[in-house]
Amino acid sequence: MGQDHIRYDILAQDALRGVIRKVLTEVAATSRLPGEHHFFITFLTNAPGVRISQHLKSKYAEQMTIVIQHQFWDLKVTESLFEIGLSFSDTPEKLVIPFNAIRGFYDPSVNFELEFDVPLAEEGEGDATAEITAYPVTERVEELSDAKATDEEKKPGSVVSLDSFRKKQ
Repeated sequence: MGQDHIRYDILAQDALRGVIRKVLTEVAATSRLPGEHHFFITFLTNAPGVRISQHLKSKYAEQMTIVIQHQFWDLKVTESLFEIGLSFSDTPEKLVIPFNAIRGFYDPSVNFELEFDVPLAEEGEGDATAEITAYPVTERVEELSDAKATDEEKKPGSVVSLDSFRKKQ
């Protein structure tokens, strides 16, 4: 097998992040979520381009999960990031989150989840492996339904590794 000069792993990650971008763009256009849809988005708080308040950064030093459901404002989506206003303990906050900082996207109304293997800062810059998951989830609804922000790790699930399609060197 030849060397992957096209980098299908990166193209697949970008395509799946494009799903998130498209969904958020449609929500931004109407300023509301359709039907019963709502989103849990987990992202790295120390990733390049992430802008959150110092209060949130100190509380969620590595990652946090936000819920986009009833109370959000000023949702703006660009090619590389989104901005959103959310309330944390009755304190309004503006967050700027690059799509590359997202580790997970979950819509419990239809049991749809995407997970991205985005290395934490201390894991280093080594060989970035792309692991992407898209599958229905049934047990997470109760676990996450009341959460507004959490730094808990997601329960392990089936992850499809794209490494098996690369030539080993």
